[in-house]
Order: sequence, then structure tokens, then C-alpha cells
Amino acid sequence: MVTASILQPFTAWTAALLVGIGFAVGAFGTVVGAGGGFILTPILLLLYPHDSPTTITAISLAVVFFNAASGSAAYARQRRIDYRSGIVFALATLPGAVGGALVVGLVSRRVFDGIMGGVLAVLAVWLAVGERWPLAVPENRLRRGALYSLGVGFISSFLGIGGGVIHVPLLVRALGFPTHVATATSHFVLAVMAGAGSITHIVLGSFHGHGLRRTVALSAGVVLGAQFGAHVSLRLRGAVIQWLLAVALLALAARLLLAA
Repeated sequence: MVTASILQPFTAWTAALLVGIGFAVGAFGTVVGAGGGFILTPILLLLYPHDSPTTITAISLAVVFFNAASGSAAYARQRRIDYRSGIVFALATLPGAVGGALVVGLVSRRVFDGIMGGVLAVLAVWLAVGERWPLAVPENRLRRGALYSLGVGFISSFLGIGGGVIHVPLLVRALGFPTHVATATSHFVLAVMAGAGSITHIVLGSFHGHGLRRTVALSAGVVLGAQFGAHVSLRLRGAVIQWLLAVALLALAARLLLAA
């Protein structure tokens, strides 16, 4: 594992490494419709153990925004986005996204790592075995989806994970969306939600010094990776996408819980 000491100070080699990480995160995040923040935040926590949760989530949310915007553009060309549902869900996430960005500064780094690991583990289990306990699809799924999105907005902005990793399972399991439509629509929602969270962090002054440089390098990588991921996703079955997501979540959760 690359350590924080190797990544400091910010050099051309560091920038290249972060661009590469961004590409991988953007590609995988777009394949599973999760924006990549659920992978990027734990990676940043491990690479920069002395940074505050506020700095980590600010960087991650900004990168998620660029990833989601790039991925949404690719999915729009493929006509896979449910715009009617996406607009409703995106608007519902906004109050939570702003609130999560404001609250994260009140939590210590150790507590934040533990919360993140626990949330990722629960999501991994749900994705892996959730089909055995399917949820009833409500008659008015727009209204129910808006309520879910309000909570997703807060949790995802607080953790800096963008929310797609929570939203995609909800869209598929609780609201009955086909997986490929859910991943594309989730990306559209992510672009709006992560943008709102990033603007809040800008107002709060969360970006400074190396944090801004890391954001630029990672964002350059995810924009390219998102285009690649959207292309690859057409060749994967929905079940494969869900299992890829579950395995990645469980591995990151284990690593964070051990370090917390």
C-alpha cells in the first residue's frame, strides 16, 4: 500500500498515480452505477490517514461529481436514463446532501472510519443475499423513491461516497427498476447530488492546498474512466454488476474496520 509519506509532497509522480487511481475508480464506479465514491473515500482514508473527514469527503464528492457527469453523458447517448424518476430523486437528495456536508465536520476520524466500514459491510451483505428477501414494490414508486433519496442524500454526502452504492440497490430491490436502467439513472442523480455537496464544501472552505490538487488529478482520471466504464457495462449482466459491487464493498469494509 502506498503511504502518505510517499505521496507527499505533491509531485508529477503523485499526480500521475492519482490520475490512474481516478481512472480505475471512474471505470468501476460507472459499471456499477455508484459513482466511485464508495471506493475512493476508503482509498483516500488509507492513503491520507492524517487528513480530516471533512477534507476526505470534500475531495471524494467533487470527484464523484465529475465521474457522474461524465458517466451520465455516456448513458444519455445510450438512452438508459429514466429522466422523470431521476429528476424527482435528484431534487429529493438536495437537502440531505447539504446537511451531510455540514455535519461531517463534527465527527472524529476514528469514528468516521468505523461508520464507513460498517455501512459498506451492511450494503455488501444486502447485495449478496438480498434477493432471498425481496421488498414489495410500492404502487407509487416515485413518492417512495423520493423519501429514500432524502436519506441517501444525507448519508452519502456525510460519508463522501456519492450515494450510488446505496441508491442502485434501492432502485433495483425496493423500487423494481431494471439493473441497467437503475445504474444509469443513479448516475444522473449522483451528478446533481454530488454537485450540491461539493458547492457546500466550497462555501465552507474545505478545499485547500494539496486537497485541491488531488481533486484535479483524480477528476481527470475519473472523467476518462467513466466513459470506459459505461462502454464496458453494456457487456455485463445485471447479476454480475451486483456481485462485483458486493465483493468490492466487503473488501473495503474489512480493511477500514481493521484500521479503525
